[in-house]
Amino acid sequence: MPKNNSRIRTKGSDLIFSVILYVICILFLILILYPLWFIVIASFSDPSAVAGGHVWLWPVGFTLDGYDELFRQKEVWIGYKNTILYTLLGTFFGLAVNISAAYSLSRKDLWGRKALMSLYVFTMFFSGGLIPIFLTVQKAGFYNTFWVLIIPFSVSAYNIIVARTFFETSLPPDLFDAAQIDGCGNLRYFFTIALPLSKAVISVIALWTAVGQWNSYFNALIYIRDENLYPLQLIMRNILITNQNFAALGTGEAAMIAMRRANLVRYSMIIVTTVPIMCVYPFIQKHFDQGVMIGAVKG
Repeated sequence: MPKNNSRIRTKGSDLIFSVILYVICILFLILILYPLWFIVIASFSDPSAVAGGHVWLWPVGFTLDGYDELFRQKEVWIGYKNTILYTLLGTFFGLAVNISAAYSLSRKDLWGRKALMSLYVFTMFFSGGLIPIFLTVQKAGFYNTFWVLIIPFSVSAYNIIVARTFFETSLPPDLFDAAQIDGCGNLRYFFTIALPLSKAVISVIALWTAVGQWNSYFNALIYIRDENLYPLQLIMRNILITNQNFAALGTGEAAMIAMRRANLVRYSMIIVTTVPIMCVYPFIQKHFDQGVMIGAVKG
């Protein structure tokens, strides 16, 4: 009987702990998800209701004025096209550069790989600064061109370190030795064996690169002057500044209405710019989790 009682007490304490744990997790989930949900419902609500604090769980005074005003501007469609191209090509170049560099640095027979790795790590802490980088980009002929957001900034030391750690810990040296015995060279081994076995880390690097390209606006602000080359984020920034300036120039009731409309457009802009990436993430989530664990914990 005492043993049974201790067992019951243990099960009861485990149940209480599980309930507390679930409650804490649900509270954190609500804290994380509610701001996102509020932006969604605010983008479909009457600006007066949002400003008055009447929007909590569901849209109030359902309206599509924010999206209508946003998509009536042709610059938005140009920005969407440019951003999609920047993201696709930038991700491709980023993977080509970072994965190949990471594989090379993971090979123990690469002469001077420790010195090369030290140079990569050095760039994570020190850089030439904005002006030297600007002059370099300009001298290379990339300034105010389509490729300025793709090629010059395609290298990421952090991504190279993560991928290199994956190659070192997940591809045993015996695998390369066996491939060599069968007559497989370095390039063939990389493309036919190493890459197919590295889908997890490739998905991680691709996701990080794509999100960075999609959200980037600072490089475009510095290195692009042609409005036809602007990415979506920079166009959204300009629209937001224009609306806020227009509201600031007004007085009285007109200024209040303009400010509320600017806020409505702001909520709509957040949804428009984040939905594509959020739609892509579920399809590569399993590779993302696996790649992060393999590339980080084992290193």
